Amino acid sequence: MRLSSAALIAVVASSASSYISSFQLQHGLTQRRNGAAMERVTSLQAFKLKEGETKNMFEGPAPLVKERDACGVGFIANTKSGEEFGTHKVLQQGLTALDCMEHRGACGGDGISGDGAGIMTQIPWKLFSEYRSENCPKPGVGMVFLPQQEDRRNSVKEVIEKVCEANELEFLGWREVPVDPSALGPQARDAVPSMWQMFVKAPKRLDDDEETRDGFERTLYLVRRRILVELEKAGLKWEDANSETYFASFSSATIVYKGMVQGCVLPQFYKDLQDEDFTTKFVIYHRRFSTNTNPKWPLAQPMRVVGHNGEINTLVGNVNWVKAREKSKALPECELEDLVDAENTDNIVMMCNTQDVPNVLEPLVDLGRSDSANLDAVFELMTKSRHRAPCALMSLVPTAYENEPALSNNPEIVDFYKFHGGLLEAWDGPALLVYSDGKSIGASLDRNGLRPARYSITSDGTVYMMSETGVVDLEESDIVQKGRLGPGQMINVDLATGEFKDNIAIKSEIASRHPYGEWVKKGRKDVTKMTFADDRLYDDATTTFAQGTFGWGLEDIGMQIQDMAGSAKETTYSMGDDAPIAVLSERPHTPYNYFKQRFAQVTNPPIDPLREGVVMSVAMTLGKKESIYKVSEKGARLIHLESPVLNSNEMDRIASFAEPENGGFEQATISTRYSLADGPDGIKDAIEAICDKAVEDVRNGVEVLILSDKSADQAELDGTTYIPPMIAVGAVHHRLIDEGLRMDTGIVIETGSAWSTHHFACLVGYGANAVHPYLALETVKQWHGSKRTQSMMKAGKLDNTTLDEAQQNYRKAVENGLLKILSKMGISLLSSYQGAQIFEAMGLGEEVIDTSFKGTTSRIGGVSLSDIAQETAMMRPETADEKAKLINYGYYKPVPKKGEYHVNSSDLAKLLHDAIGLDKTVSAATDRDEAENDGVKPKNAANYEIFKKSLESAPLANIRDLLDFESDRESISIDEVEPAAEIMKRFCTGAMSLGALSREAHETLAIAVNRVGGKSNSGEGGEDTVRIKDLSDVDEKGRSPTYPHLAGLKNGDSANSYIHQVASGRFGVTPEFLTTAKQLEIKMAQGAKPGEGGQLPGPKVSDYIATLRASKPGVTLISPPPHHDIYSIEDLAQLIHDLHAINESAGVSVKLVSSIGIGTVACGVAKAQADVIQISGGDGGTGASPLSSIKHAGMPWEMGLSEAHSALLNNGLRDRVTLRVDGGIRTGRDLAIAAMMGAEEFGFGTIAMIAEGCVMARVCHLNTCPVGVTSQKEELRKKFPGTPEHVVNFFMFVAEEIRELMAHLGYSKFEDLIGRADLLKESEEQLARIAKTKGVTLSGFFGSIPESKDDRAFLRATPAEGGGLKDSVVHVNGGSSDLDREMCNHEDVKAAIEKNSGDTAVSFNIKNTDRSTCAMLAGDISRQYGNKGLDGNLNINIFGSAGQSFGAFALPGMKLRLTGEANDYVGKGMHGGEIVVLPEADAGFVAADSSIVGNACLYGATGGDFHANGRAGERFCVRNSGAYAVCEGTGDHCCEYMTGGVVVALGTVGRNVGAGMTGGIGYFYDEDGRFDERVNGEIVKFQRVGSAAGELQLRNMIERHFEKTGSEKAEAILDNWDEEKAKFWQVYPPSEAQSAVVSDTIVGETVKVSATAPSEELCYLPVGAGLSPDQTTRCAD
Repeated sequence: MRLSSAALIAVVASSASSYISSFQLQHGLTQRRNGAAMERVTSLQAFKLKEGETKNMFEGPAPLVKERDACGVGFIANTKSGEEFGTHKVLQQGLTALDCMEHRGACGGDGISGDGAGIMTQIPWKLFSEYRSENCPKPGVGMVFLPQQEDRRNSVKEVIEKVCEANELEFLGWREVPVDPSALGPQARDAVPSMWQMFVKAPKRLDDDEETRDGFERTLYLVRRRILVELEKAGLKWEDANSETYFASFSSATIVYKGMVQGCVLPQFYKDLQDEDFTTKFVIYHRRFSTNTNPKWPLAQPMRVVGHNGEINTLVGNVNWVKAREKSKALPECELEDLVDAENTDNIVMMCNTQDVPNVLEPLVDLGRSDSANLDAVFELMTKSRHRAPCALMSLVPTAYENEPALSNNPEIVDFYKFHGGLLEAWDGPALLVYSDGKSIGASLDRNGLRPARYSITSDGTVYMMSETGVVDLEESDIVQKGRLGPGQMINVDLATGEFKDNIAIKSEIASRHPYGEWVKKGRKDVTKMTFADDRLYDDATTTFAQGTFGWGLEDIGMQIQDMAGSAKETTYSMGDDAPIAVLSERPHTPYNYFKQRFAQVTNPPIDPLREGVVMSVAMTLGKKESIYKVSEKGARLIHLESPVLNSNEMDRIASFAEPENGGFEQATISTRYSLADGPDGIKDAIEAICDKAVEDVRNGVEVLILSDKSADQAELDGTTYIPPMIAVGAVHHRLIDEGLRMDTGIVIETGSAWSTHHFACLVGYGANAVHPYLALETVKQWHGSKRTQSMMKAGKLDNTTLDEAQQNYRKAVENGLLKILSKMGISLLSSYQGAQIFEAMGLGEEVIDTSFKGTTSRIGGVSLSDIAQETAMMRPETADEKAKLINYGYYKPVPKKGEYHVNSSDLAKLLHDAIGLDKTVSAATDRDEAENDGVKPKNAANYEIFKKSLESAPLANIRDLLDFESDRESISIDEVEPAAEIMKRFCTGAMSLGALSREAHETLAIAVNRVGGKSNSGEGGEDTVRIKDLSDVDEKGRSPTYPHLAGLKNGDSANSYIHQVASGRFGVTPEFLTTAKQLEIKMAQGAKPGEGGQLPGPKVSDYIATLRASKPGVTLISPPPHHDIYSIEDLAQLIHDLHAINESAGVSVKLVSSIGIGTVACGVAKAQADVIQISGGDGGTGASPLSSIKHAGMPWEMGLSEAHSALLNNGLRDRVTLRVDGGIRTGRDLAIAAMMGAEEFGFGTIAMIAEGCVMARVCHLNTCPVGVTSQKEELRKKFPGTPEHVVNFFMFVAEEIRELMAHLGYSKFEDLIGRADLLKESEEQLARIAKTKGVTLSGFFGSIPESKDDRAFLRATPAEGGGLKDSVVHVNGGSSDLDREMCNHEDVKAAIEKNSGDTAVSFNIKNTDRSTCAMLAGDISRQYGNKGLDGNLNINIFGSAGQSFGAFALPGMKLRLTGEANDYVGKGMHGGEIVVLPEADAGFVAADSSIVGNACLYGATGGDFHANGRAGERFCVRNSGAYAVCEGTGDHCCEYMTGGVVVALGTVGRNVGAGMTGGIGYFYDEDGRFDERVNGEIVKFQRVGSAAGELQLRNMIERHFEKTGSEKAEAILDNWDEEKAKFWQVYPPSEAQSAVVSDTIVGETVKVSATAPSEELCYLPVGAGLSPDQTTRCAD
């Protein structure tokens, strides 16, 4: 219970002395006294483990919590040269390419040892000639990592030889691989295995296998897995890094050389690679970037068949399903003994009984291995079981085939995917996969295309495929074809014939091997969406009673159901989640609320369900799934569900399939209800009973299992309770897996306890195939029929809908919400999300986890099954009564007295306002000018004490509420403690954007925090350039003509935010914005909605805000998730590189959100050269966000911060970065706890808003803030009451509170608290206050924080960077910016910038390792001239293959001409000037058909002209808001989220053109007449170019393109203009519908044809006029 203000005043002394003396009690400080003297506590162990407890911070799947990776990958294949064994040249080129992708990898903690590099090749038979003979020309060759210790090594060898001999593999000998350990870094040298090769002869029984060698390969494969089992049986398994036995390869076709090295070191270490006799027809190369600084040798790639660049987001689910499949397929164990007979080995791999016989074969998959290793294992098994390699990969990583125009002429490919999609859930996630099984070599890209993949084919037939173009130096005259892999595409080279097959050719060939279409048509039953029933299930009284029993509250209907059924959208809300976590709440919660959704950040990207939903699907299946290793017609016999959200008619349709003549799908319904009289412990027997019944039913042939909590009537509701559906489905799902039965049935949940999108995600995530939410649909009917709803429809406050439409709306809202939740984790298919358990539990005990959620992490313990049953019973209404109403639990909006506690209440705001002297009635709208000191009252320490006391005595809400301090020394005088001014330098404001906040609120916060020496943050909306200069025009009243809307100003104040944020929407990101920052922040995630982009409702996009954001007024802005140029760790490293390039003096911070695995992510960010890592709590505030995101995504910062600090410290990376934390920090106590958990800087968000006047009205998303803090309305902004002094007063109170705490703890310097978790302990008193359970324990988690009491070196920068204060050190780019430095230091360039007039021309050569080229130059120009750039022209001619981000942030006056090609992100953030990219004059390929620039070109461009004489990749001109661009074709998603500028594509484009486009114009040349299939018509419209202005604009841009590039395509179009212009489509959004270029208008209106012409006059042409020859020349120049 919170005390009233009066009661608090009564218990708090008002004098300063009592303020200080009460400090000890207030902070729970533990001191030990002996009489009058205080004893010094000499040794403390933080969070002592209780009996049976273990440290659990890093518990969980290893790929999640220990190590993640990304990389550069590619292959070279030449089957024409070098006769049978290939050439050494192919190997040399592969090693060169590997070295040229060094920047896509990283090094270990010693800065020398690589994270991993390797190659796979054909076995170099010339090199191994002594092990070959006439009767054994191609033996099996094993590349084996053995223990370093000789005795261990010999023991392992002995076992290996015995196993080989037992399986008829004649052992031909060992070969010690020649290596040079001196080439290794210290870490790699310490862990290096002993490298050996072994040679075996094929068994005589396989003599007739020589042609295909399939039987021999299967035997080698199975024997390899048998060896590892026998080694373990013999006790020959050790934990030492250099004692592991690992087979890098064991094959008669391929061999792998790899290690913990940099790319250039690989051939130095392995001397074989320098030998001329090492010849091969192909090479796969791979360079790894690990988030761990102690990577292991076996984790280097390529794996045995795959080189993988990416991350499998569905890994836990994939592994679970593989295990379920293995369990359900059985061979007698005796048959597993013969690993030689060809037919028998074929049966073993086809029946796939290889996982659960660990005494015979090493398990196939294991969450202790990396995602790449698990994928490789399944892929390898599939290639051993009659799947060709491309077929296996098509099945595992399918393309988005539905509604794909490119497949419209290939129904056989669609049928292949339909068939395999029912059998096998996709291994989903961003991935470029290069593969070889020795028979073919190829590459495939994930369905989203979120990895770069380019290829070239030369005249001699060599195929070069690579993550980046330019890694091998090729003569363009020798290249006959240049291409790229688009989303879901594949290429393949037959290693026997040398035949190259593109995407359609190889997939059509594979898909034509079986009549998949016939099988699907015959066997599959489809359940499409049907109409909804109108009939009511219950009367209103029974409905309300049922709702109450299932935990529904009034808010769920008034907010969620109304929005979902009324407008088919999830509820949008604001602020953050300031309610207690479920386990600490005093109110009953459903089990769903104990789960937090996981999300992708850094190592893999979230995806965009709003604009890229074409690659996503919620379709599911029911029925028995056949083997994925043995293709047969039976595999098509499934029930296919269009939606996982079923209504009663669809349930009847499914039931009809039980009839023998209609499919014969046997079905059973199991009730999950049990007698209320059984009490809380009855739930355990009830769970056991339904699991037993499920096993019995499925064994008897049931293929559709329905778990139902539906009651027939009120009487049944009165006498029974239910197993919560999450508990029920999880228990049954795991029990069926354990029994080997899960693949034999589908599970439908029929429940009254599912209404929110989060609920559905939880049910599917823990095993449900579909959900029938009968009570949610009943509630929609109840809501729709209510008088209130009907009157709101009549009044126009709600859309008028029929009952069927309302239920359809509800289902659509759930489906879209599911897509959003999937997309946060980078998952496209609900079928891949099913059973993947992509959640972290918070507050569930071990019993619950073991029963229903095996494999889910729950790190603080919590409730038992009985506790859950008790909590479920607490929700029950007393009686069913027609007048009864649901309880308003107040989980979202605070409800006085009876509702859930919310920390940030209006009462709390009033208490803080009283302390800091703020009167919300004093503002520009009242009498501020007349009030003394602008109405700022004196700050009051006693009132601040009351504010703090209100928080201390409040209900438990956060994990930190359960902690106490425990000092290790005596108290000191406060005079010895460092001053508040020093402490406040560590204070920051949260990243709240201008747009979410009003100008008044945003500028006041910036001025206040700058005034105290802290760090203000712009948020993602950009800033007005007027804020760059310090104030010097303030009068004696504190007023400034520069900021007439602000009060309380001082000369010298600065409104320029210290930190300028770069977010996915790139709003306001211009060169000047970047160069005027002292720190640049990359927003990877936001606490209130991790995995999603920012959101600004249309009413808040005023003219001023739209100008800053380069968008359209009144148009809602929902940023994409961060995946365009930060979709992996190496691409985040590239963006960090870009920002360090344009502003070398600014540090780069990366904002993450707390989640399990954040520790390993933080390590990756540190290795990517970030200067600061910010950890935000999942309870952070927001201006607007989907409600389920606010409540159910992201963990408390206490956990994320502790994990990040610990992982960085354990990996030796802590001194490379500063750690910042934010999310609900309100007091000095919070801040001290955060420091002890590792934070060095601290962000204040919502509480800082309260300090400037926020009253917690929680209407930020509605633009109706009553005090103008979050409104853009002029009349409301005038009511803004805050001044900088109010915020400064708050900061001073917090700093003084910290000083008092430090004095009592005995510490004089704040930095001495950082990382000192030993000064914290669990509070037994607070733990005893938890009402629901006694199972919460913090010691296992927080006891994992490393001891740092004595070693404080992490508080300073690395010795290599001088070892000074980290805040004063900024990481600098290495050799990848050398070309940029050369350019900036060129005398002619410096003179041109200084002169700022005339023309200057310079030339340079470039290679792919030169990255962010011209960004440093743009920075130099911006610092001198701002965004307007140069008045003169700086013509820079560049030759070669440009690395990533070529021309980033180019400014007016910069004219860049690249002859050659470029990789991803060309023109990123371009603000002006000109970029021209064209091939060499003697190129052997057709430019218009070939890729010349990569993905996401012109991302976030705000101006400039761009011309590419060739094709661009995916997402061309994404978020373009001003550039004028011409290219000759693009990949998917062209013009995505574009808000301005003009795009012309002179060739074919991929699908989804114009998705989310709200401004600008596109022109598309439609050669094949199928452009209409490729447009996303949700927003944009398209028409032929009909207006004179439009034709004028288009023609002039094409003329410029021809003049700049000499494009043959442009010339051909212009030469036949009257005919060719009819082939163009014009794409435009509604905001452009009345523009001259779209609609016919009178002559005399002007049309813009260029963004960078020398004078503004020349940028525009009168409609009906053309450029004169002189004008044309001048415009081109």
